[in-house]
Amino acid sequence: MGLRGYSMPDEIYFLCLLHNVGATSSERSLTVDEISRWTLMEPEKIRENLEKLIKNDYIHVNFSGGAERYHVSINGIRKVLSMYS
Repeated sequence: MGLRGYSMPDEIYFLCLLHNVGATSSERSLTVDEISRWTLMEPEKIRENLEKLIKNDYIHVNFSGGAERYHVSINGIRKVLSMYS
């Protein structure tokens, strides 16, 4: 059964998606447009999820090449991994 088979908030499912596509360090961080291409989600929904996850310290933001880029923080990685145990 995939992650969507479980009841979880949208932002946590989104966190798992970012983790699974490898956005787990500043070197592998992604822009909203890149995340949209990977997840097939609308940018507005991505920003909504990112806002919630940043507040919980599950996502970090960095600025590179004139763009905001996002990646899963250590706390976010722990959150994702705890769901698999």
